[in-house]
Amino acid sequence: MLHNLGSINLDHFYRVPHLVHPGETLASRSYHLGLGGKGANQSLAMALAGGQVCHWGRLGRQDGWARDRLARAGVDVTHVELVDEPSGHAIIQVDDHGENAIILHPGANHGFTRQHRERLCETALPGDWLLVQNECNGLPELLESARKQGLAIAFNPAPMSDAVLALPLETCQLLFINRGEAAWLSGLPETSDAQALLAGLHERLPDTATVLTLGSEGAWYQSGGERHFQPALPVEPVDTTGAGDTFIGYFMAALQEQRAIPACLALAAHAAALGVQHPGAADSIPSRDEVERFLN
Repeated sequence: MLHNLGSINLDHFYRVPHLVHPGETLASRSYHLGLGGKGANQSLAMALAGGQVCHWGRLGRQDGWARDRLARAGVDVTHVELVDEPSGHAIIQVDDHGENAIILHPGANHGFTRQHRERLCETALPGDWLLVQNECNGLPELLESARKQGLAIAFNPAPMSDAVLALPLETCQLLFINRGEAAWLSGLPETSDAQALLAGLHERLPDTATVLTLGSEGAWYQSGGERHFQPALPVEPVDTTGAGDTFIGYFMAALQEQRAIPACLALAAHAAALGVQHPGAADSIPSRDEVERFLN
C-alpha cells in the first residue's frame, strides 16, 4: 500500500491570452473550478493507474465533493478529514501556449498537528510507501515519524523552498524532482546538463534514488551507479498543469506492480504526455486503459 500525506486544493482555472503582467488587468476567456493540489493529483493519478493508494489529507467541510471525487476514482479516503477551515486553493492562469502561473493558499493543508501525523503513520505497515510533497506543514516531524514506522519515503519537494534544504532528505528512498529543484538541491546552475545535475544529486544524497524530469528533454532515473533514460514524447501541450503529478502517480503505480524501472518510466511518460493534451490538473489525468493504448 502507498500512503500519500498530501494537499487537496480547489483549483480556479482562468484561460488567458498571456500570463498577466505586473499592474495589468486581464480578462479571462473562460473559468473552471476543479480538484487539485499536488497531493490529490498524485493520489488520483495512482488510483487511475490501478495502484493501491490511501490519501491522508484535510479539506474544508463545505468541499466534501472533492473527497467524493477521489473515492470514485479508487482512492482510499478513510483518512481525509473534513474540517471547519477553508480548503487549500489555487488561482491558475493558463495561456495560449499551455504555460501556467499559480498563486497558492494552503488553507486546511497546513493544519496537521504532530499527534495527527504520528497517528496516521501508525496506521501504515512497515515496508509501505509514504508519498509526500511540500504543500503540507510539519514535514520534518512527518519524515521522522515515517522513518520510525519503517516506511519507505518518496518525496516530491514541490513547490521548492529553502526549508527543503534543511529536511533530513537522507531518510528518503526516492526523490521526484524537476530541473529547477535539482539545481537548488545540488547547488548547481539551472542551466547545467542532466549528467551534471545527476552527479551533483548523487554526491549530496548517495543512498537516495532520483527521478529527474526535464520536460521536453525527457526523464532520468538514478540509483547508485544505475541510470535509465526515458525520452520525451512529441506531443503538442495544451496545459502542462499537473503533468508532473500524473508522472509521479503512474510511476509509483508501476513500481507497486514491481515493474522494471524502464517500464515505470515509460508508463509515467506516456501518461504525462496524454495529460498535457487536455486542460486542467485532475481533469487531465488519463485512465490506465488510455495510457496502455497509447503505449501500444
